[in-house]
Amino acid sequence: MSALHAARRIFCTSAKVRYSGGTLRHALRWQPEWSASKAVCGSTLPQQPMSSQATYETLSVTCEDGLRTITYNRPDKKNAISEKMFEEVVAALKEAADDPNTLITATTGAGNVYTAGNDLKNFRQMSVAEIADLLIKYFAAFIDFPKPLVAVVNGAAVGAGTTLLPMYDAVFATERAIFFTPFSSLGITAEGCSTYTFPMVMGHSRATELLLFEKKVNATEACKLGLVTEVFPDSTFQEQVWPRVRAMTKLPPKSLLYSKRLCREVHRAKLHEVNIAESKRVAERFGARLWPDSEGYKKFASSLPPLPANTKI
Repeated sequence: MSALHAARRIFCTSAKVRYSGGTLRHALRWQPEWSASKAVCGSTLPQQPMSSQATYETLSVTCEDGLRTITYNRPDKKNAISEKMFEEVVAALKEAADDPNTLITATTGAGNVYTAGNDLKNFRQMSVAEIADLLIKYFAAFIDFPKPLVAVVNGAAVGAGTTLLPMYDAVFATERAIFFTPFSSLGITAEGCSTYTFPMVMGHSRATELLLFEKKVNATEACKLGLVTEVFPDSTFQEQVWPRVRAMTKLPPKSLLYSKRLCREVHRAKLHEVNIAESKRVAERFGARLWPDSEGYKKFASSLPPLPANTKI
């Protein structure tokens, strides 16, 4: 394995869940033996997948035999992340972290798209500070998630659907998936800690080719860059991937959790630092587009580092 691809594996952990009421110590309260035939999220009956006990508007969440599946469920909007979905993903990850019968958590998209990224109708009724807070909490939920996290990328992954991939412990993609981060065209900036993770995973020039210059990559290219673990034929994607994910639930849970913690702890503080800086700048860019003359925007923008004095634009 090359050093660049080895770096992709670095982002596999977390030291402590920052959600209220959840810590890694709590998450590690497992039975010594893991019985896949008995351990069903929230039940002891494994015959049928169970819906999450929580109610979600934008997600479908099911649990079975230690595997919790969070499905982005806005297929009519190409699973674009609405303000509500931002909040519900945070809640769903907390629910997964707090459930002692959840060992592996997977995210996927309803229909034939993983996610179209941020819904462009978002943030119209929010202040710039509220936008920043929403984004910081969303990405922090991935940074601090203490259990193995798998992305089942069933189609296009745009924006945060791509930038968050280094936070996952395995990324399985259909061969028809594409990965695209059109931040510059939208007048915003990179997020999801990608300004830190992408250069580490693939090198500076390849990272900026995606984040600044909007290069689209297919699944095979994304795998070579270190964003994707393995690519599967589209015709057999679902049949091949899910048995692979379910097999992960048979592994000793404490070994998985402690190893994930050790890996993520090395980078956790820096990831939070980068997330705060990125999310504030994204919020400022939205504010510059939506309310450039408002006092709230001007005050928020003045709190951020300016461009160097000799930069003329």
